[in-house]
Amino acid sequence: MGEKLLVIDEGTTSTRAMLFAPDGTCLGSESAELTQHYPAAGLVEHDAAEIWDKTLRCAAAMVAEAGGADAIAAIGITNQRETLVFWDHTTGEPLAPAIVWQDRRSAAICRQLKEAGEEPGVQARTGLLLDPYFSGTKIAWAMANWPRLKEAGERLAIGTIESWLVWKLTGGLHVTDATNASRTLLMGLGSGGWSDGLIDLFGAPRAALPEIVDCAGRFGETTLFGGSIAICGMAGDQQAATIGQACLAKGDTKATYGTGAFVLTNAGERQPVSKHRLLSTVLWQLGGRRTYAIEGSVFVAGSVVKWLRDSLGLIGSAGETEALARSVADNGGVYFVPALTGLGAPWWEPEARGAISGLSLASTRAHVVRAALEAMAHQSHDLKTAFAADGCDWASLRIDGGMVANDWIAQDLADVLGVTVERPGFTETTALGAAMLAGVGCGMFSGLEEAAGMRGAVKAFQPGMEAAAREARLEGWKAAVAGVVG
Repeated sequence: MGEKLLVIDEGTTSTRAMLFAPDGTCLGSESAELTQHYPAAGLVEHDAAEIWDKTLRCAAAMVAEAGGADAIAAIGITNQRETLVFWDHTTGEPLAPAIVWQDRRSAAICRQLKEAGEEPGVQARTGLLLDPYFSGTKIAWAMANWPRLKEAGERLAIGTIESWLVWKLTGGLHVTDATNASRTLLMGLGSGGWSDGLIDLFGAPRAALPEIVDCAGRFGETTLFGGSIAICGMAGDQQAATIGQACLAKGDTKATYGTGAFVLTNAGERQPVSKHRLLSTVLWQLGGRRTYAIEGSVFVAGSVVKWLRDSLGLIGSAGETEALARSVADNGGVYFVPALTGLGAPWWEPEARGAISGLSLASTRAHVVRAALEAMAHQSHDLKTAFAADGCDWASLRIDGGMVANDWIAQDLADVLGVTVERPGFTETTALGAAMLAGVGCGMFSGLEEAAGMRGAVKAFQPGMEAAAREARLEGWKAAVAGVVG
């Protein structure tokens, strides 16, 4: 067995394969952009066949880079979590478009269930709220609206992205790890198994669902790369990033600023309960024992920069945003509420729409871009307030994701949140967490504590904003949000 770890990191806008040494050094990376389809307002889809084809090509490139299958100790997989794939268990071909986590088509189903009084019971069993974000509501919509899924009968397989990739890699193994299962609205958070009551509530065909397994272990093998390689690690992207940030002690907190923004605080081995519309979720499961997290989710983070570039044409590249933000002294009274796919925690308003307010003749392109970047700290402060109310305030924050390569954003987070913000030198912590799990699963490491040595050095950003300036920013933000949710 080799010593290199191969990670498949399947995100919302791209799929990537990365190669790691046991000390955390990244030895290579290959990526491919994924096509997002928007058939109508609020609908977001992927082609699962495209995901697989591009993932296979990227992984094959990294196997070749490693020197062949024999050089690789194990594969780790991490993925965009709530995105759902429907496929034919006999042919391995998709039966429908993959419904992406950002998709809002099941908003009416959620509203009906809330009006029927179902949300408190659902939250008590799953730690989640009734929102189109989660996979169970997508299953409910798909089974009611795509007849070909019911027509498939026993041939139907349903799973989140890691299930789809494992099935394709192994030629038929149908499993999901506990972190991804905990995001479906179908798993009992305390029991760790599928709930008959929840399956009935969402009309999910139980036989089509995968088996729930740990996040590290020997799950199966692939022989698609010229030799046999064990699949030994799996976790949803936000849990993987939390592990990659070495948030292994209760209270440790990380925030990932990618397409969306996701904050997780390690809550220990007792199932947490949020009274402020945050989520309870599985952080990892090893040896059948679960460690939990409290999570706050923001639906639009890096995607707002893509929107500024592709839809509004205000910037030519994401790299321009830092210079534009620094080119003006402040936001000039402009606030951007980026509810482009609804508002996540703590608002949970799936039908809210974005707004840019406070414009005047003095407003410039730089003010609008700066306001979009400032929204990251504003939304994060909303989450920090909710976490604190649940008894999980942040003493510091460990950040990662594509957006925080921007030093201006990292400093603005420290200033507005009023805490030390740490950014690791290697910011691809989602892939790193998957590598750590794969290393544990194949026996390279004795546990996550030993694997945490892969994280490496960090850079700290200290808060420097005056309290009055911070309060003025936040008051302006509250008024802007009130215009969207009020």
